[in-house]
Amino acid sequence: MAKKILMSVNMRCQKCRSEALKIGAKTTGVTFVGLEGEEKDKVVVIGDGVDAAGLAVRLRKKVGFTDIISVTDVETS
Repeated sequence: MAKKILMSVNMRCQKCRSEALKIGAKTTGVTFVGLEGEEKDKVVVIGDGVDAAGLAVRLRKKVGFTDIISVTDVETS
């Protein structure tokens, strides 16, 4: 079953947003990466077998403060 991971990331500029999307896309098992929120400050990752904690650590190192908001199951059809 696929998981939907929603994370709040402290992104100051467009370059930070691009870097966050690249990091999410490189992660093993990811099928979708996107930005949400009024200020595009939330990263959404959907995939099978994605390590949410490991992804958060990589985002913290490269982009800025990252907080995992939710991890939920998603039906794939």
